[in-house]
Amino acid sequence: MKKFLIMITSILIIVLTTLGIFLMDRHDKIVNAKIEVTLKEDLNVPFLSEVKVSDFITSINGKIKKDFNIETNKLGETPVKFEFRNEDGILVKYSYKINVIDNTPPVVWLGNSYTITEGKEFKYDKIMCGDDTDSNPVCIVEGEYDTNKAGVYPLTFKATDKSGNTSTYQFNLNVVKPVNGGNSNNNDYNYEESYIPFEDVVNEFKTSETEIGLDISEWQDEPDFDKLKNAGVEFVFLRVGGTKGTNGEYFLDKSFKYNIENAKRVGIKVGVYFFSYANSKESALKDAKWVYNQIKDYDIELPVVFDWEDWSDYNDYNLSFYELTEMGNAFLDYFNDKGYDSLLYSSKAYLEEIWLKLNHPVWLAHYTPNLELSSYKGDYVYWQMCSDGRIDGIDGYVDINVRFKSPKTEN
Repeated sequence: MKKFLIMITSILIIVLTTLGIFLMDRHDKIVNAKIEVTLKEDLNVPFLSEVKVSDFITSINGKIKKDFNIETNKLGETPVKFEFRNEDGILVKYSYKINVIDNTPPVVWLGNSYTITEGKEFKYDKIMCGDDTDSNPVCIVEGEYDTNKAGVYPLTFKATDKSGNTSTYQFNLNVVKPVNGGNSNNNDYNYEESYIPFEDVVNEFKTSETEIGLDISEWQDEPDFDKLKNAGVEFVFLRVGGTKGTNGEYFLDKSFKYNIENAKRVGIKVGVYFFSYANSKESALKDAKWVYNQIKDYDIELPVVFDWEDWSDYNDYNLSFYELTEMGNAFLDYFNDKGYDSLLYSSKAYLEEIWLKLNHPVWLAHYTPNLELSSYKGDYVYWQMCSDGRIDGIDGYVDINVRFKSPKTEN
């Protein structure tokens, strides 16, 4: 027995010694591994760019283990750490830094002229001015003007973000005299009511790859859903509710219960939308949870929609375009996690100028003349093509929409 223990001990000593030598040798190889990496001279990258580890490497003596996407949603230096297997087969670590920069100037929502009444204050701080990364760009008006004297004043609106990017817009401030009260009576005017018949949209856009529908709320009172079904309505988006301003009290759309129950009764597919005044990701998630509690007992076949469009008060929100976009993504991610499809609703101009990197499909609002297709260049799956639609079953105007079974892109 003693001889056996001596033999086992000897074997263990030999194994441990061999293993130690192997590990020391491997450690020496790793420490002294050949590393030859050449980086690009310019390591600056614009905010929210889609870049990978390899995009900044001009040469490397081996193969990158995982060529992952680099996060570029924060300005400044960003460390990039990765592994690669060199030409000797040794897995080594390497790192470098990129510099995320903002080179996009602010957006100013201003036409060629701005008109105020004589004696009124020129509140140029109410002119919409926003930026992709800066929640409070500095906005000033350059030039001389007198709001107490009628006239045309050439001015320059200047907006500058924290990165020093500047936008300048030349415009005319028109100061006009107050209009004296008269006895004009609009009822004296005769005009022909203009509207788009629902059947015209069906005839123009209905194919095997599209569906035609409406979006409705309490403003349409209580529609006759049997008539809507007979007219060919294939889907409806129903307003579930909203809030009374930012952080205000929630309210259920007065017609929501009636609308969803009757739409389901006649077999019209249903989606819902929420008109939000959220000012942060937290408040957007609060909105989402409220909406979920209102719809969880219904069968919602179509997406849940985030509708944020308080653009006239945008400056008061102190939101960068990135923060606004992340707010919308948070609302819609919540419903994806709950098993619903989701959409962002917005108009063509704001989709092109304001909203940034979206993680969700788009419901495009773009009203075109003569039933022309939208010229929006991005992808969209629903198109709100008019707000002056008419259909049997609803008194007054209604929004008409086209659903594309595959995402629509204007080429």
